[in-house]
Amino acid sequence: MTSTIQAPPVAPGAPASRAAGGAGRRPSRITRLRPWLLFAPALIVLAVLLLWPLVRVVLFSLQDYGLREIVSGEPNWIGLDNYAEILADPSLWGVVLPNTVVFAVLSVAGTVAFGTAVAVLMASLGPFWRTIVGSAIMVAWAMPAVTGTYVWVWIFDADRGVFNQALQALGLQDDPVNWFTNRYSFFAIVLLNVIHHGFPFVAVTVLAGLLGVSKEMLEAAEMDGAGPFRRFFQVIVPNLRQVFTVVIILSTIWDFKVFAQVYLMPGGSGSNREVLNLGVWSYVESFGQNRYGFGSAIAVLLTLVLLAITVVYVRTMLKEEEL
Repeated sequence: MTSTIQAPPVAPGAPASRAAGGAGRRPSRITRLRPWLLFAPALIVLAVLLLWPLVRVVLFSLQDYGLREIVSGEPNWIGLDNYAEILADPSLWGVVLPNTVVFAVLSVAGTVAFGTAVAVLMASLGPFWRTIVGSAIMVAWAMPAVTGTYVWVWIFDADRGVFNQALQALGLQDDPVNWFTNRYSFFAIVLLNVIHHGFPFVAVTVLAGLLGVSKEMLEAAEMDGAGPFRRFFQVIVPNLRQVFTVVIILSTIWDFKVFAQVYLMPGGSGSNREVLNLGVWSYVESFGQNRYGFGSAIAVLLTLVLLAITVVYVRTMLKEEEL
């Protein structure tokens, strides 16, 4: 004869932890803090490497900080005077800001469009040729920006550039042209440089998304009479919305703060004021004029512009998903 041990009755409304013998006990404080303790080393490193320099730049932007302040170590607080001077500078509205914004829009559009086209091409290839093409385009991405910029400078060089030689050989021009003195041709060369350097990241990222799109969905759309363009924009693009969000945001951040591709071009280091953007202007004012507070204020404004664009774009994408 076996006997069963029954649990004592639990009064109505008693906590579930008592009914379960303590199985539903609340986690201790150490248990709740454990994830943060595991993240703590990485958060400390990020704070030291990213947050503290950002705070220092903001503090410098509120000072008239130059060589005298560096030597003496005494701050010269001027409040928001640097920002007022920047906003009152006509070159900001007539040259620097248009150069930065228009170039960023064109470069992001060109990089994403060309990278997506390459991704579609790679998706149509077999595994062997896809690997070959992917390895080839990654060479462009692995190339340092400095090296790639000097290659483009050599191509469009006024004396020995292959572009001028080709135009002269075809009879399209009589004398060599210095393409770096004109504002629009200067940024056209920079645009080619940035697209060439940035499209491999977009191509590889979009390719990963393309390979995950349901083939049954594409076949069903094809059977319904949808052509290639219609299948791409009505089937593939909606499925890759998150992928395009990531590549567009990252490309926007990179292209708004582009520096080496402009600074290393002839005239881009400040001698030609017509081709300045926010990144180069900040550097020229800081290290060329020894106005580190003024240059820091420009850097802070650039950061705020990037944050505003990113927030607006992310909120727009989230609203579209909720509809």
